[in-house]
Amino acid sequence: MHATTSSTQAAASGPARSATGPLLALAIGSFGIGTTEFGPMGMLSSIAEGVDVSIPSAGLLVSAYAIGVTLGAPFMTLLLGHWSRRKALMVLMAIFTLGNLLSALAPGYASLMVARVVTSLTHGVFFGIGAVVAASLVPPNKQASAVATMFMGLTLANIGGVPAATWLSDSVGWRQSFAAIAALGVLAMLALRLALPRDHAARARTDVRAELRVLTRPVVLAAMLTTVLSSAAMFALYTYISPALKTFNAASPALITGLLALAGVGFTIGNSLGGKFADRSVDKTLIGFLLLIAASMLAFPWLAQTHIGAAVGVLVWGIGAFAVVPPIQMRVMRAAAEAPGLASAVNIGAFNLGNAVGAAMGAAVLSAGLGYAAVMVAGAAVAVLALLLVLWSARRGARQDVPHAAACC
Repeated sequence: MHATTSSTQAAASGPARSATGPLLALAIGSFGIGTTEFGPMGMLSSIAEGVDVSIPSAGLLVSAYAIGVTLGAPFMTLLLGHWSRRKALMVLMAIFTLGNLLSALAPGYASLMVARVVTSLTHGVFFGIGAVVAASLVPPNKQASAVATMFMGLTLANIGGVPAATWLSDSVGWRQSFAAIAALGVLAMLALRLALPRDHAARARTDVRAELRVLTRPVVLAAMLTTVLSSAAMFALYTYISPALKTFNAASPALITGLLALAGVGFTIGNSLGGKFADRSVDKTLIGFLLLIAASMLAFPWLAQTHIGAAVGVLVWGIGAFAVVPPIQMRVMRAAAEAPGLASAVNIGAFNLGNAVGAAMGAAVLSAGLGYAAVMVAGAAVAVLALLLVLWSARRGARQDVPHAAACC
């Protein structure tokens, strides 16, 4: 796709039009997607009982969603390549709504699995196209902050959406939780229709082979590998945070719930800081926050021995974990300037791949009998690997800072 010219013109002519409404509409969509992605983790017991399977079997619904995101992102992006971005985003939220309704109505485990896969197909491409649209709405020196604003919905879902879905599941039923999430999809569709400007709709025909070739560039592959490594570092802790807190602190269920909400606060703060700092320098922002992730994970076993220390550790780690998201997304979009939508969507799949890698790495460490402190050390080591990759890429001339931002979308 060749959207550079139209997007640059939009950014140049856009100051007269506020980007607040469109960015809010994108954030509503990301809030819904975040709720449907993480919500089932708090509903597993209810779902397992409702469709008469074991909790591990119900957990496969989460894995199936992640696989669907990874595989569906490039396919759906290319499928919608000829559509206007405004229309594509609305259709994606329509599929999202349908998927959650199918989940609410699923008569059994197999049909629920299919419904979750249908829902997952919208995840990567929504964030991929949404990131390009968000960046095109603002001047070049504000693009990372605009992308962060869209992702803010995802972080807020961890504070409000997921606990609400869990409460609704426990109080009324998991089917009602999925129905409520479907209602968020309808709200997002309306918001996108009303808020997204039509002059951002024009799309040139997509040269599929050319776009796929862009993804094979070493600089793009290095950027996406950074995504996988940083996400793996995050989920090495996040996947096992509950049993780790019980081990380090003998934490009660109430304390763990509060700390998970505090992690969501950290995600939100970090997402905002990451966007603002990345407007100045993508690489420096990544270097600083990857260092913070590594340090916080190394300190976590010691900090988590007290309630206050655990709160500080979770908050600081949460800030670092999501502060890298906006600069990583911008790094990929700039490295793949001729195919920012496809690269951005595939990068969301890379985040999910990193989630799986981090969880598997933690499981391997625990299976070796090394304990939760060793899981944190392994996560910190992966964060250092991501840091070294950023430094290597910068020295190889892959660095593309703010002055080149206009070419990304």
